Amino acid sequence: MAFAYTIAPLTELNFTFCSSISLRWCQFFVPPVFRGSRVSARIGNYHRNLSVVVAKPRRIRELGSFRSVELDRFVTSDDEDEMGEGLFEAIEELERMAREPSDVLEEMNERLSAKELQLVLVYFAQEGRDSWCALEVFEWLKKENRLDKETMELMVGLMCGWVKKLIEEERDVGEVVDLLVDMDCVGLKPEFNMVEKAISLYWEMGEKERVVLFVKEALRRGFGCAAEDDDDDVDGEVAHKGGPTGYLAWKMMVEGNYRDAIKLVIHLRESGLKPEVYSYLIAMTAVVKELNELGKALRKLKGFARDGLVAELDAENVGLIEKYQSDLLADGVQLSNWVIQEGSSALSGVVHERLLAMYICAGRGLEAERQLLEMKLVGKEADGDLYDIVLAICASQKETSAIARLLTRVEVTSSLRKKKSLSWLLRGYIKGGHFNDAAETLVRMLDLGFSPEYLDRAAVLLGVRKGISRSGNADTYLKLCKQLSDASLIGPSLVYLHMKKYKLWVIKML
Repeated sequence: MAFAYTIAPLTELNFTFCSSISLRWCQFFVPPVFRGSRVSARIGNYHRNLSVVVAKPRRIRELGSFRSVELDRFVTSDDEDEMGEGLFEAIEELERMAREPSDVLEEMNERLSAKELQLVLVYFAQEGRDSWCALEVFEWLKKENRLDKETMELMVGLMCGWVKKLIEEERDVGEVVDLLVDMDCVGLKPEFNMVEKAISLYWEMGEKERVVLFVKEALRRGFGCAAEDDDDDVDGEVAHKGGPTGYLAWKMMVEGNYRDAIKLVIHLRESGLKPEVYSYLIAMTAVVKELNELGKALRKLKGFARDGLVAELDAENVGLIEKYQSDLLADGVQLSNWVIQEGSSALSGVVHERLLAMYICAGRGLEAERQLLEMKLVGKEADGDLYDIVLAICASQKETSAIARLLTRVEVTSSLRKKKSLSWLLRGYIKGGHFNDAAETLVRMLDLGFSPEYLDRAAVLLGVRKGISRSGNADTYLKLCKQLSDASLIGPSLVYLHMKKYKLWVIKML
């Protein structure tokens, strides 16, 4: 009997399997479309509109000798004698469907080898055969402990082919979920997540709308969500345990569609569905990335404006940008509330960490400082660099109380850490244009024996000097010059004094 299959290379499916199945025993089959399923209590009580296709009983041996299977090439078997009468009788009896497949296989258990049982699986996986029977055979093999690694890989390959075919033929997403449910019900547990592979197939085909429908159907049926354990080891960049919503949001985020990822998770949650908690964390990461991209775009735009390449933003556009940023922050806060409500207490530290990143990207100093405290309270102390960044943001906004609270931590740190923190404080004042405060910080660093960076010293001197024309007070500038000169960081300074009344210039070396 000749079995022929046209097989797509498995690399097109992005599925990875071990290569223990020999080619002549039908390695990595990708059979035609999953034609139908006879609903059984063992497979799952799901309503479906799939047609049942059953081949008519016939003398199988009349079809010819079993010689070849077409993969991406023909592979010929010379071991025809290995296939006994039991193989053909089993296929005939199963096709007749007069009895349950498990009863047929139980009766012929001793007469069928492992290879012959694999061939039974392959036979019923063909187009036009009853694929329900293939699932029943697999379930019986698992129940009888006759399921080896080779057969498992074969069945996974068959099922992957069915999933791919359904998606390529643009069948209803409910049929794809039905098939995945059936796989789960018969105990087919591949090493990878089949829901994620289905999402990948939709995504790679550009079926962005259908993949959302697929995720909705999976959530509606409560299928495909991985167990959310090890909550204290969560990474927003990885979606291995995220379930369908988290995985799709992650796919969007990888392509830079951060806003779409955020909207997806919020939309599903507000539609009455229940996305996995992990998907909220992924969406919060997308908020951070979108805020970061917004900040980079604004810095670039300001640079163009300084160079005269574009006009300055008017009040209306500034208002729109601020509203967009506020909306993103509101989304992030809403997502964090859902994590706290639906997740375990172990996720609190991760939530505050995400919120801290959001407020840092948005330049919200007071909110960021509060998240540092929240992280400390739940036992997840932030890195010292994060404290320095928040200190700089607060300095740029001259949040005096927050600066004082953050500096109390600096007093008990090492000399190197203290110098780094004061440098961030200095740069924050410079960025905010608070040059008198920057000068005081610079003098403090000199008193402690620290040598500020050259660019920092130059920026402070320039800013203080410009302020003399506005205030008429040169004391701060003169004091700073003397301190820098004493520390051998600048040479002697010349001070020019113009007396208008007498039209006199007085020059003094400092």
